[in-house]
Amino acid sequence: MTEPIRVLHVLGGTGLGGAESRIMDLYRQMDRGRIQFDFLVHSSAVKRASDDASAREPQFYDQEIRKLGGRIYVLPRFRMYNYLTYRHAVKVFFAKHHEYRVVQGHMTSTAGVYLPLAKRAGVPVTVAHSRSAGTGRGLKALATKVMRHNLYRRADYCFACSEAAGIDAFGAKCVKAGRVRVIHNAVDVAKFRYDPDRRDAVRHRLRLEDRLVIGHVGRFHYPKNHPYLIEIFAKICGVRDDAVLVLVGDGEGREAAERRCAELGVRDRVVFAGNQRCPEDYYQAFDFFLLPSFYEGLPGVLVEAQAAGLRCLVSDTVTREAQATDLVTYMSIELPPGEWARAILAQASYDRRDTYSELAEKGFDVREQARHYADFYLNGDSSGL
Repeated sequence: MTEPIRVLHVLGGTGLGGAESRIMDLYRQMDRGRIQFDFLVHSSAVKRASDDASAREPQFYDQEIRKLGGRIYVLPRFRMYNYLTYRHAVKVFFAKHHEYRVVQGHMTSTAGVYLPLAKRAGVPVTVAHSRSAGTGRGLKALATKVMRHNLYRRADYCFACSEAAGIDAFGAKCVKAGRVRVIHNAVDVAKFRYDPDRRDAVRHRLRLEDRLVIGHVGRFHYPKNHPYLIEIFAKICGVRDDAVLVLVGDGEGREAAERRCAELGVRDRVVFAGNQRCPEDYYQAFDFFLLPSFYEGLPGVLVEAQAAGLRCLVSDTVTREAQATDLVTYMSIELPPGEWARAILAQASYDRRDTYSELAEKGFDVREQARHYADFYLNGDSSGL
């Protein structure tokens, strides 16, 4: 029996993040008898390349990756001052691992280091894949921009989830010249498809019957703009006694968000649901989806919300490429939170509908995308992507 080819995905970790979730959606659809995924992640718990992923704290997708036949390897976390140590660890890893047909780097901040080393070690195809349209703030953001300089020259292929993400990582000239292939984040649309019976069951289980449920799914960190989101909800509470905010996700900013809810007097009306194995259930329970991000690449959560038939209010800094249906309205985060609250309340009553066909026709269904990725991984044919 012929062994499957192996594709190595390079990421910060295997937690419940946007890039990780999209890769896992793709992984589940692969014919794993022909194509297997492995993961090279980063952790401050190791000082050198390690084949023992248990050297760091277990993460959300570890168990599923191993169940699907994938392997997890670990590099030290890059800190600028450890450039030589990091580079050496990458070099040691690829000197040991010659099994990869493709290395796809979703961590573009250091892709200029690991992709050339992978190529030099004999990897046939290298890909730099931009998943975000922003780099945050401070010295870390500046360092990322420096590390990405001329990244398009250091990979065989440049992929991006949106034009904005392509410009952020590779530059406007590179995008304009056609050097970047934009591949929209696809999701398992069928899994999120609106089902009124399932909605009733989930709302009953969560004790949310007869409530106006405002929902958000995302990690608690700066780009998601949770403080502003909570301010919006507090304004809604001043009008609707039945309003509830459900926040799915976790992260370093969660405690600050809980404190802000308490300060605004709405803590008892906010559900911090944490990370969820089945987030699709929560989308069914929501009445409205809120995404006031500072920046995004192409938010998979917005595609998931539309797949669930939800009306969505989104910051105008989020790419229009994520608007697969007429359920999405854009608004400036420069406006007072009360303006957002009024816009939500004005749209809160609507007939929920099945959007499966709309999203599938526009290329947002992961099953179709997986077939094109398989052609690329197996045959080097990127024309379908």
